[in-house]
Amino acid sequence: MALVPYEEGGGWGARQLHSAWVTYRFAGSTIRLRQDWRRLGVAAVVWDAAVVLCAYLEIGGIDLRDQSVIELGAGTGLLGIVATLLGEGFFVSPFKAFTTVVKLVLLHLCAHVTITDRAAALEFLQSNVEANLPSELRSRAVVKELTWGKDLGNFPPGMFDFILGADIVYLEETFAELLETLEHLCSHQTVILLSCRIRYERDHKFLKMLRGHFSVYEVHYDSSKDVHIYKAQRASHKDDF
Repeated sequence: MALVPYEEGGGWGARQLHSAWVTYRFAGSTIRLRQDWRRLGVAAVVWDAAVVLCAYLEIGGIDLRDQSVIELGAGTGLLGIVATLLGEGFFVSPFKAFTTVVKLVLLHLCAHVTITDRAAALEFLQSNVEANLPSELRSRAVVKELTWGKDLGNFPPGMFDFILGADIVYLEETFAELLETLEHLCSHQTVILLSCRIRYERDHKFLKMLRGHFSVYEVHYDSSKDVHIYKAQRASHKDDF
């Protein structure tokens, strides 16, 4: 099921979805991602919500160094890759010039990023992650299976500082499992950042469900792409960015 209606071969957006490769520039690095719409559909193309959230992480003053981060529904892996690069704190090119001792110190300050999706997408996701992270950082990013509401025993509760999701709010039948997953992964300090385009009334329904368990704020809106970013934390948490 496509997230947005389009006709194959009709317009730039459709051509972008069906391109075998797409390229982005984030965190001082060129990221070249493989896409495979025909085989994996929505899980294997880059959506605007991921691009907007990557830009927000890069320019929004969010410090991911020495943080534990998980991405849900990672798809191509763009967001998780960018989170790993930003978690390094010094970007890739200068990093290569440091001595071994300094590298070890910097690696200790890197984000630990867990990049998740359903089993069918993992091989594809892993290939993009490995192709776009320097060897020094590959151990900081782990690709792992997570089907919402079903694989939670593989993830200790409340262990993540940040939970990221881009365009994962679109199938109403997954809303309860997604909410269950967020609750399991969150501590009172965890920050959830969800980037999405509000397309249907059911999207508002999920936001209402989310507000029943978390304090939810809109922290950014990209009018050019019609993408919203929402921050959510446990309802008792009062701090904001």
